[in-house]
Amino acid sequence: MILQRPAVTVENVQLAERTFRIRLEQPEIARSIRPGQFLMLRIPETTDPLLGRPFALYDTVLDSGGEPVGLDVVYLVVGKMTTHLMAVKAGEPIEVWGPLGNGFPKFPNIDQVTCVAGGIGQTPFLAYVRELLGTRGYAGQPAVRQVNKVSLYYGVRSAGFAAGVEDFRQAGCDVRLASDDGTVGTKGFVTQLLAADKPAGPFVGCGPEPMLKALAKLTASWNASCHVSLETPMACGFGACFSCVTPVCTPAGRDYKRVCVEGPVFDAATLAWD
Repeated sequence: MILQRPAVTVENVQLAERTFRIRLEQPEIARSIRPGQFLMLRIPETTDPLLGRPFALYDTVLDSGGEPVGLDVVYLVVGKMTTHLMAVKAGEPIEVWGPLGNGFPKFPNIDQVTCVAGGIGQTPFLAYVRELLGTRGYAGQPAVRQVNKVSLYYGVRSAGFAAGVEDFRQAGCDVRLASDDGTVGTKGFVTQLLAADKPAGPFVGCGPEPMLKALAKLTASWNASCHVSLETPMACGFGACFSCVTPVCTPAGRDYKRVCVEGPVFDAATLAWD
């Protein structure tokens, strides 16, 4: 069930260059959201921008008794909404609705899952790592270890944009980095690093569309399962406006699906990339 609720900002801190984590107190949504789903955020009492914007769940926040009471969202300052969001201070309100979309697939009894991120695409994966390794449960489900190992292949333009790396390492994730300029990790695209290492799958990706297309092509050549979370712009977040459709392949031919409802996570093999 989609909930539209007010939230209170607990903190809004910088993690990396132009990258921030905002923590919101909102127990109802925190109790019902799972990794891979997203939220729509809107700054109240403003019409610029008028509409909310989609943001991936970074993780839920637990109280001293282990109960979900809040939501963490990590965002990159790139436009009007995120510029305004950067200025939000502790104690100020934010309008939130969610949980929205589907979540990441579960992989019981699999040895390893490899996550592949580019740009700000690492943000949906922290909660997923914890769910897969069984250190956290979400949406009322108990924590159950599903896999033995989770790797994160994370590509950024330069070292200053690498955000949350220690969060992933502390969660038990093996992190491999790539950067365009070689200032952190391996120089080059993250898909080049992935191709060189050829880690075990299944694979789950999030990032710019060219990266996801390259990931889908690479994993298909390995006959490996791959799911991707699309970063498609959205207007409503719950399927009413049809502004976020993406082309898909069906037995009857090319069709379209709403990223906010049927996604944002899709089997990469079902998407029409060209």
